[in-house]
Amino acid sequence: MSSPTGPVTAGDPASGRNVPLPLRPPAHRVDPRAIWWWRLQEIPVPLVLLVAAVVGTVLVDAQPWSSLLVAAVVVTALWLLAGTLLVPALRYRLHRWEVTEDAVYTRSGWLVREWRIAPISRVQTVDTEHGPLQQALRLGTVTVTTASARGPVKIEGLDADEARELARRLTETTGAHPGDAT
Repeated sequence: MSSPTGPVTAGDPASGRNVPLPLRPPAHRVDPRAIWWWRLQEIPVPLVLLVAAVVGTVLVDAQPWSSLLVAAVVVTALWLLAGTLLVPALRYRLHRWEVTEDAVYTRSGWLVREWRIAPISRVQTVDTEHGPLQQALRLGTVTVTTASARGPVKIEGLDADEARELARRLTETTGAHPGDAT
């Protein structure tokens, strides 16, 4: 995988030179409870639209509008089903992460897939986040910030304890790794 300025590299402590990082699928899946987190996040908008379309169908009796409202009910119901059943399962199958001594690897997305590699020598901060739904499901997100213009690398849907341990381990690794984090 290349960045706009060339291949992604990391410093080799033995030789002091930069070596290319391999592009490969990350090894670890997110926690299976992430499926429920993604499902719960997808419910509100289509559910509100579905209720509005059903109420509109019941209240409006004019012929041209009633058939449009029925179509809206069907489309919104399909959106709700796909967003809560199909998409989270696909995301679970595709989302991966891994941390090595040299880099943080992530792969995410179901429609548009994104592969990210953050060399450990470029890591500036490591944060964890536990939103209300994540807290209820005992999940967390680890955010690895680098000097990249693409923004931070996020590992979402981890077990809360695993997220805390990963943040601790990354902080130790980056503190011990030579580099200027730029």
